[in-house]
Amino acid sequence: MAATVDSSLLSAGQRGDESAFAHLTRPYRHELHVHCYRLLGSPHDAEDALQETMLRAWRQLPRFEERATLRTWLYRIATNACLRTLERRPPPLLPYPDDLPDGSATDGDPHATVEERESVELAYVTLLRRLPPRQRAALVLREALDCSTAEIARLLDTSAAAVNSALQRARATLDEHHGLPRHRPASDEAERRLVDEFMRVWADVDIAGLAALLTREAVLTMPPEDVRIDGADAIAGFFGSVPAEGRLDEIRLRPTRANGQPALAAYLRDHDDGEHRAYGIMVLTIDGDRLAAITGFPGPEVFALFGLPMTLD
Repeated sequence: MAATVDSSLLSAGQRGDESAFAHLTRPYRHELHVHCYRLLGSPHDAEDALQETMLRAWRQLPRFEERATLRTWLYRIATNACLRTLERRPPPLLPYPDDLPDGSATDGDPHATVEERESVELAYVTLLRRLPPRQRAALVLREALDCSTAEIARLLDTSAAAVNSALQRARATLDEHHGLPRHRPASDEAERRLVDEFMRVWADVDIAGLAALLTREAVLTMPPEDVRIDGADAIAGFFGSVPAEGRLDEIRLRPTRANGQPALAAYLRDHDDGEHRAYGIMVLTIDGDRLAAITGFPGPEVFALFGLPMTLD
């Protein structure tokens, strides 16, 4: 969690210079947003928590005494903002765009690492949601940010013994549950090839071809509904009968990315005017050269997260 801070900027910020405060906090905004998403599972709520973090940091900056780094201090404020949100209500699980509409991107961020991208995979975020808030926070701080027990204790304002107990209980809970498969494509080329082939068989309404792209143990889920379909044949049967009553050629797909994984935005044809309107987004999880999981987020609301158009010509 170590990071240096420009003392002149810090002094100016503590005297009320908003520009100095913006310069001080700008390098951390994206990673804090990702941190809030890990804890909350919703980009909307992560943005609200980030804004609360920045407001509290601005108000409290005159009292910042550098007993911890500025980055650590900001993480403490952000973590507590998320815990307050989780105490009020459980946010819905939503996908996290690789390229945010505000122009920031996971791949372009100086703090973005392979570990960071993996820690926003849907399988990982879905598993985290099984944990009580403080256990979730302790696990994220340890596994995603590699914080020591002492650092976590300071961030959560608790004891090292309590942190170790929370981590032990969190790992035991996760070990009891089978989550979604992790995203492990054989290569970037294999990933691109599989996505292209999925789009082709979809457009051709080739249900047998779609089933052939899935692992035998593939899983289809559709948050926030309590829907889980297991197995390649069952998933293919679902796509061959439910969306547009199986007329997949009525649904156009547009590639995008979410949670460090390939995703497809689906647009359903309106028979009144022929336009294709926002229908839902599928996030694809690949194991080797096959699809191991599909997570569908129905409805047009999620499209705004990705800066996607609501209709296609």
